[in-house]
Amino acid sequence: MKQEHLVVSSRLDVLNQVQYWFKDVCHSSDTDTTWVSNYVDRLTIALTEGFTNAVRHAHAELPPDTTIDIDLSFGRDRIEIRIWDHGQPFNPEELQEPEPGALLDGGYGWFLLRRLADRVTYQRVKDGRNCLSIVQYGT
Repeated sequence: MKQEHLVVSSRLDVLNQVQYWFKDVCHSSDTDTTWVSNYVDRLTIALTEGFTNAVRHAHAELPPDTTIDIDLSFGRDRIEIRIWDHGQPFNPEELQEPEPGALLDGGYGWFLLRRLADRVTYQRVKDGRNCLSIVQYGT
């Protein structure tokens, strides 16, 4: 399984760096993982949503130099993106899904993420960080 790691500051102006890093890693994948290219666009959107949520919400009260770690691992049959932040925990089960056709300023992120990938989970880990995991299985 191939693994990559990126550490960035908690600022929206590094979003392009995150997106380019992700696409570069995916497009330079081994011949065993060429299937990943079929999912790069939708997973870039998922990564973007997860990263911007970490910056805007989890790190809203933290200094901009607080780091966000992004782990990427993929192999023959799956790719996983893990976004690690230092914010307060939240319970995604408490989120209310917006009604279809509702025009809101926000609140769509968690539900959008769950439609972009096969599995999306969130957990608070023992070291006090939050981990958003986005998994896509190959066909």
